[in-house]
Parts: sequence; structure tokens; C-alpha cells
Amino acid sequence: MSGSISANEYQVAVVGFGPSGAVAANLLGAQGIRTLAVDRDRVVYDKPRAIALDHEILRLFDNLGIAGQLAPHIAPFPASEHFGARGQLIRRIDMVSEPYPLGYTPTMVFTQPPVEEILRAHARSYPSVVIELGTELRRLEQTPEGVTLELYGDGGTRNVTADYVIACDGASSTVRRQLGIGFDDLVFDEPWLVVDLRVNEAGIAKLPRTAAQFCDPARPTTYIVGPGSHRRFEIMLLPDEDPRAMEQPEQVWRLLTRWLTPDDATLWRAASYRFHALVASKWREGRVFLAGDAAHQQPPFIGQGMCQGVRDVANLVWKLACVLGGESGAALLDTYQEERSAHVRELTTRIKAIGHVICERDPEAAAARDLRILAEGGGVPRTITRQEIVPSLSCGLRAEVPHAANGTLFPQPWILTSGGRQLLDAACGAGWRLVLSGDSAMARSCAIAARAAEMGLRLIALARADHDARPDLLREESGVVTDWFVRQACAAAIIRPDHYVYGVAADEAGLAAMLSDLAARLQ
Repeated sequence: MSGSISANEYQVAVVGFGPSGAVAANLLGAQGIRTLAVDRDRVVYDKPRAIALDHEILRLFDNLGIAGQLAPHIAPFPASEHFGARGQLIRRIDMVSEPYPLGYTPTMVFTQPPVEEILRAHARSYPSVVIELGTELRRLEQTPEGVTLELYGDGGTRNVTADYVIACDGASSTVRRQLGIGFDDLVFDEPWLVVDLRVNEAGIAKLPRTAAQFCDPARPTTYIVGPGSHRRFEIMLLPDEDPRAMEQPEQVWRLLTRWLTPDDATLWRAASYRFHALVASKWREGRVFLAGDAAHQQPPFIGQGMCQGVRDVANLVWKLACVLGGESGAALLDTYQEERSAHVRELTTRIKAIGHVICERDPEAAAARDLRILAEGGGVPRTITRQEIVPSLSCGLRAEVPHAANGTLFPQPWILTSGGRQLLDAACGAGWRLVLSGDSAMARSCAIAARAAEMGLRLIALARADHDARPDLLREESGVVTDWFVRQACAAAIIRPDHYVYGVAADEAGLAAMLSDLAARLQ
């Protein structure tokens, strides 16, 4: 998009160029939006912090054209086996089985520094994006026309103006503090030590083959299998332990004695944290939006911290693009806080519940917990999926006619082409889409096709691979979407640019009404 005419130097300024800020800059650049991204640090932090991402996030990276570059630094996230107070297996948390709903491995581990470097480099490739590192935001001031940012960098102090600001400047966000926005405390506060290791072959042979959660009341511990030789332990600290002292190598190796010795691995990082559950009371102040750790912090027990920040900017940027391009009114931006705050609060509540189970320190309560969890599986360890823990969008820009599919992620099948196969987004593009079942009469409706074109919706009609398909139908390899339509008892779905389902319809009259409703709401 070229964007609307603006007197400001930039349409969007991104404060903070960590993962969330870098993804925001990429998404803005892909839309051709004049963007300034600043960060006071000049280089990527050379040690891993985030370690997990999921298929929703990789889909966004693939839409940006960088999934192939990231692949060497990403690996599947194996099942996490939870062991009770007596060391017995009590449950597993795994990923959904194939065919994968979004076309990628549903849950992955990654090495953050090289992934972040690739995100930054790709953002620099967009002509509309300017990146200034070693540049600190001193203050900002809003007017009805825009935001003035006072920046301090190599050239001293200067002011720039932008239509909107996205604050991705971390848990101690300067922007959030200047706006006077506080956190709602969802009541989780536990001290943990995070240890990253590069483990040699002898050490790997000693370690569990899968991820593990040792729900030992004496010392709850998480074990994560990272890419290559990277392994992580997250170890709960006890009330009498000094978090800074526990970061020292001799203390770290003492805590790891059960699994490894210094001969087995190189210590990459040891950092003590307090795991919090915090959500900003407001995500927007006028033309300024909070995203990532500036807006929320959650315990890491299913690896959703970075994913949440990427979801924030993916939700916000397409809405900013609509408003800046004159396609929607500014009221569309109000749905950002509505959708993301509710989603983050629900997911954080679920993660917190898992954390309370893991962090139980009372031996009798831990024994009762183990019996309860096993009973939930009928006396045997049951498997739950990480995907069912992550909620759908419960409010905001969704169809007003209620349906279980509204606000869920729309699946992405592999499409069979004359040259082989492609994922749906690569074959058809993203943006607003109207997806139809190839078996439905709607797939042959000229009126529906004309209405979709008028609204700028990409029309996609899908059929099974064995369907005696008309030339205008796309054939999907594994019936992922066809089966989805059957389960949802519908034949049409309107999909938002961030891949969430706006709404579904079973017939042409229902779809026509929903399209009219969408057009009105976007304006």
C-alpha cells in the first residue's frame, strides 16, 4: 500500500527492535508503510532468551518470505513428559498429529540470536523502513495529528514525527512508563534460574530424549531440548536462595548434578528471573500502542512468550495498514486491545494454572495432584496438546452471528499444482480471503464472486485431491480444509489478514449477509 498523505515524516515509528519490534518493522515494510524503527542497543543479544515458537508464528514468517532462511535454526519441539513427586509419568503435553493444521510442525524450538539477526536483516531490505540502532527514545508527545518523538543517538538529540507509534521496548518499557500505564497483576510470582547449555554427545546420551517437567516438590525443574546441542534447564529457586548467587557456575553445576557434569557441556547462559503474570491495564493511549513484553509478561511453561508478542504486532499492523490506506475508519484500531488483551489474559490464566501444578512445593499436596492428574486420564498418563491450550479470539472483529469457528485460526493445506505442491498462502497470497468449499453451489455463484471482488477479498475455492475438479478449483493434498468445513457444518469462511476466521456461512444468503456486515464494520 502507498499509504495516505501525511504531514508526518513517518507513518509508524517502532520503539524497540527486539523480536516483536523486528517483526512489526517487517510487516509494515511488506505493506509499504513509511516506518522508523529505533533501539538503544546496537547489536542482537548474543545469548538465547526465547526458545519456542509455534506454527502460527512460522506461518507469518513464511508470509514474509524468510521461513527458509530460519529453517537451519529451528527444530521440532518434542513432547514434554511430566513426572510427579515420586518420579512417575503423570501426563504428556505434545503437538497435534499430522496432517498438520497450518502446514508446519505445530510447535518448534529455535535459537534466538541468529533468528533475530535474520528478522533484522529482512526488515532492512524494505525501501520504506529506516532502522536506527544506538538510538534512545527520551520522550514522546501526542497531538491530534500525530506523535513527536524525541530521540537521542550518535547525532545528538532530534525530534521526528509519526502518525502512530508501536512500543515494543520490553518489560521495563520507557513508553509505557511515560504514558503512566500500569500492569494488572494476575498473581504469579516465582523465582527461577534459567540455564542454557551446549551439550556434547556424551552429555546428550545422559539426558532425557524428550522435553521433561520434573514436578518434584523439593525442586521443580523444566528440561527443554533445543536445536542441535542446545539444552535448557529452568530450575525453581528456593526461598532462602540468593538469585544472583545461584547464577554462579559452581552453583549451576551443583543444581545440574542429577543430569550432567562440567565435562558434559559448556555453560552458555545462567540467569535468574521472577516468572510473572502481568497484563497492561491499557494497550493504547491515543496514537500509541503497546506490544510484546511492554504489554504483558507470562510464565514460560508452554513457551508462548515471544509468540504472544508476534501475535500482537500481526494483529495491529494489518489494521494500521487499513486505516493509513483509507480503507477503514480509525475505530478499527480499537479492536487491537479488545482482542489481544482478552487473548493474553486467557492464555496467561491457562499457563498460570499449569505453573501452579508444576510449582507445588508441599509434598502431600503434590501427591494429591499426581493422583488427580492421573485420574483425569482414567488412571493412565493422558496427552494434551499445546494447540488446545492456546485460545481463539473471543471478541473484537468477528462475525456477529455466533459460531464456534469464529476467531479460530484458519487451517492451511498443501495445494497440488502442476509443478508439485505449495502451501495455501504461497499459492494464493494472504490478506482478506473468502474460502469456499468446492462442493458448494457458492463456489459457482457469480454474485458471490462479484461481491468478493468488489470488497477486495481474494476468492479461493478448494476441493479434495481426488475431486473431479473444475479448472477454477484448487485441489488440496490431505483434505485439511475440506474436513474442516464438514466439522464446522459450513461451506464458506471469511479469513482476516492475520489468518483468523472472521465468520462462516452454510449458504449463499448467510454469506451475503455476513459480507455486508463486514463491509459496514470496516468502514
